[in-house]
This record gives sequence, structure tokens and C-alpha cells, in this order.
Amino acid sequence: MKSILSSAFLLICSFGLYSCETVIDAKLDTGPTLLSVEATLTDQPGPQTIRLTQTAAYFDSSPPPVVAGATVQVSDKGGRTFAFTDPDNDGYYVWTPKTGDTLGRIGQTYSLTIAYQGETYQASSKMNRVPAIDSLIFRKEKLNPLSDTEGYQAELYARDLAGATDFYRIRFYRNEVFQNKPRDIIVSQDGSFQGSADTDGLVFIRPIRQSPNPDSLYALNDVVRVDLMSLTPEAFNFWQELRTQITNGGLFATPPANVPTNVTNTRPGGPAAVGFFMATAIRTRTARVVPENVRQ
Repeated sequence: MKSILSSAFLLICSFGLYSCETVIDAKLDTGPTLLSVEATLTDQPGPQTIRLTQTAAYFDSSPPPVVAGATVQVSDKGGRTFAFTDPDNDGYYVWTPKTGDTLGRIGQTYSLTIAYQGETYQASSKMNRVPAIDSLIFRKEKLNPLSDTEGYQAELYARDLAGATDFYRIRFYRNEVFQNKPRDIIVSQDGSFQGSADTDGLVFIRPIRQSPNPDSLYALNDVVRVDLMSLTPEAFNFWQELRTQITNGGLFATPPANVPTNVTNTRPGGPAAVGFFMATAIRTRTARVVPENVRQ
């Protein structure tokens, strides 16, 4: 009898809970449309590109609307001015150097000015120093200690430049394919982690040296390219916060927050912008996974 009564009680409670279920159709405020800036200028030869788009609604999976008809200009403290144009009206504004010329110079500060729909936006960034990558080697490893799958793990060697706090980003390519998963956003302070021991002037620590590796191991004859890029402290914080926000999920997720920007509207109270403008010096190393590049 007790078992029957308990079952009946649970059945009644379940019907009660079901009857209280309410479907809520949440209508999120999309907010104003803002200018979005993707601009990374380098000291490398070849064209430099700045991409301008507009923000879209959170659940809109279509490509972001392009910004056409803007006036985009970059200048440095040495009096040089670079006009970026968008002849295809696709939101990609390009400056093409003359033969033998480059835009970026280490130690120089660059200013970006964008005029669009009656508003003027500005940003600035200094191109800081960056060390060379001394070598890029590989070691044969298992995918994990319990796996029979074997492959190769890359390791770069570089030494932090002594005398000041330096910030870097590491990006890498596998067979000319840029590896751009959230875990592949790799940043470093003085070749180590921010807040760790003083590593000024020392060889990059092992976790940083082994960071340019994809989820799966490299295979024989894979071609690996690693870029070591200089960052300002503001750009370092931008990449750290960006990685935090796009990996923010699960049981211990924190409330989402806006990623910082250094692009501002010159008119007080005018529409804001998102994105970031940065100038970076780049040093590159490329190696193929072949026996002569494999170490024990």
C-alpha cells in the first residue's frame, strides 16, 4: 500500500510540474550597428590590409555586412602617410608598397584614421621589437600516454630580448593552413606566462616553446611555419580577453564581457566601434617534418 501511494504521489507531482512549464520566446535587443575594425599592420613586404565590417545580431549567422565607401588612412611619426583603398567595395582596404618598400618599422608609432558616415574613428599602435626564432625542431611522441597513435610535436627555440618587458603572440600554420582554433591563440610575456617568474632575457619556457601544435600530431613531411609577433601591452590584453570570451562556457562559465578595443570615435557621444588596431613586427621560421629535423 505504501508503494502504491508513493507512486501515485510522484505521478501527481510530475503532472503538476509539467502543467507549470512555460515556453518563453526571448526577444533579444540587437543594439545599434557598430563599426568593426580588423587591422594588423606588419613590417613584412607586400600589401597591407584593413578589414571594415558592421556588427550584426547575436544569432545572425550570415557574413557580417561590409563597410564600403570609408576613407582609411594610416600615418607615422616620421611624416609618412598611407592611403588604404577598397576598389572592390568588399570591405578590404589595401595599401600596396612600391618595390623594396615596407610600411612597418620597429620602434615607430602608427595612427589609424577612418572616416565613415559622418563619423571619424582613430586608433594608434607602436611596432615593438621581436626576437628571431633560432630553430624549429620536432620530437616523436604519442598522442597521449594511453594511445598507440604516434606523430611529431613541434618545438620552437627563441630567446626573449633583455632589458624590458616584451609581449608576443605565436601563430602557426600546418601545410600552409593557418591554425585558428581558440586554443591556438597563444600569447606570452617575456617568453613565459604573465605573472610568472622573471624570465627577461631568457630562452622561452618549455610550454611556450611547445605551443605551436595542433590537436593532432604532425605527420612526416608536414610543413610547419611559426610566426613570432611583437605586441603592445594593450594588444596582449586584447588577445587574452578574446581567448577567454570565445572559450567561456561550461559549468564554471563567467558572465560574458566586451572585448577591449583601442578604436575610438573622435566625437563625444558618437557611435562606438569594436575591434582592434595593432602594429606588429614578425619573425618567421619554417621547417619540414623530416628525419634530419627530428630530435630525441
